[in-house]
Amino acid sequence: MSAKTAHAQPTLEWDTPLYQQASMQLEHALELAEVPELTSTRLRYPERALILSLPVRLDDGSYTSFPAYRVQHSSVLGPTKGGIRYDEAVDLGECAALAMWMTWKCALLRLPYGGAKGGVRCNPRALSQNELARITRRFTAELAPFIGPQLDIPAPDMATNEQTMAWMMDTYSMQKGYAVPEIVTGKPISIGGSVFRHEATGAGVVMVIERACMRLHWNLAAQRCVVQGFGNVGGIAATELHSKGASVVAVSDISGGVYAPGGLDIPTLHAYVAANGSLEGYATGVERITNEELLELECDILALAAREDQVTGANAANLRCRLVAEGANGPTSVEADHILADRGIPVLPDILTNAGGVTVSYFEWVQDLGRLFWDRDEIRRRLADKMSDAFDRVWNVSQERGISLRDAALVAAIREVSGALEARGVYP
Repeated sequence: MSAKTAHAQPTLEWDTPLYQQASMQLEHALELAEVPELTSTRLRYPERALILSLPVRLDDGSYTSFPAYRVQHSSVLGPTKGGIRYDEAVDLGECAALAMWMTWKCALLRLPYGGAKGGVRCNPRALSQNELARITRRFTAELAPFIGPQLDIPAPDMATNEQTMAWMMDTYSMQKGYAVPEIVTGKPISIGGSVFRHEATGAGVVMVIERACMRLHWNLAAQRCVVQGFGNVGGIAATELHSKGASVVAVSDISGGVYAPGGLDIPTLHAYVAANGSLEGYATGVERITNEELLELECDILALAAREDQVTGANAANLRCRLVAEGANGPTSVEADHILADRGIPVLPDILTNAGGVTVSYFEWVQDLGRLFWDRDEIRRRLADKMSDAFDRVWNVSQERGISLRDAALVAAIREVSGALEARGVYP
């Protein structure tokens, strides 16, 4: 065996296709951001990555172990912040990529946070509420040494919700011996949650779309919109677009999509989902379509609010929209980005477009720390101010440098982190 082979660098544990996508975006942005070597060296990899095994008793009395993860990308600007997801595809690479994107998102919105992400590999639809509670409490107990209001603050994500955060808050508080509402965000209002947190991500998506329409000299009320995803983000975004007069012609969820060229009755769809659990079976005045068909419908605005890797090199050339808005994290691949750019279709990037959730999570954390709470109108106004300021900075960098909105958002975010890193240096 040669010395070169013996000392070959092993593949990093988080080096998955999604992490490679996040890394490629970073490397390209670093070339444009003109930041010191210290910044690029420090931000390429997460500060901490945890792999956990959660032994949990199921309802039938048997035990099983669930793999779980938490990745903290950067604490340069403050405690790390990011969601917890329950999904069969959760792995370390996914968490590492999403944590990196969260760092850029927080920096871009000028929040005093770095990025984190975590999750449990499980099928939440196959588990009872009691089983989910036991998984959540065990996960929180295992994470306790690594999370805290000034260290790392979890939040809801895919297949987790207010109840999940309530279990996490209670478990952490029981270990501390007193209530610590500021340990998580996205929790019920009764235990320190914030009004408007549930709607924040979807509402923020539409705030960015509206701002983009102003810059493009479009009338939002005259646009035909397609929304992939009809959950917490997509469902709220569809409602906001509908309320502003836009025509939402198609939406979809895990069961497939519905399409009506004249526009959908969004409140009726929400009522159906509330009663039946999904869009499956809804057929009144609509055409049933697949998620793949939905992406290629002719429209003005395509909002991607489902999950990562939806628009790829295989289908980007088939999109028939004029603007893409990323309500999900990482829904557009690097190859698709290039294809859309060549076609002249602007992409409102995820680290800007879906930042409403973490922004109102920040408001919730601040309110919990001060034990002083704001009303819905004040929070919505503060969110609109934050989203508008971030959008304008991204748009201006894009115009000045002649680069895409995604590159502009990354450049602006990296420069924010770089400024703090240069001031702090590296200890020791």
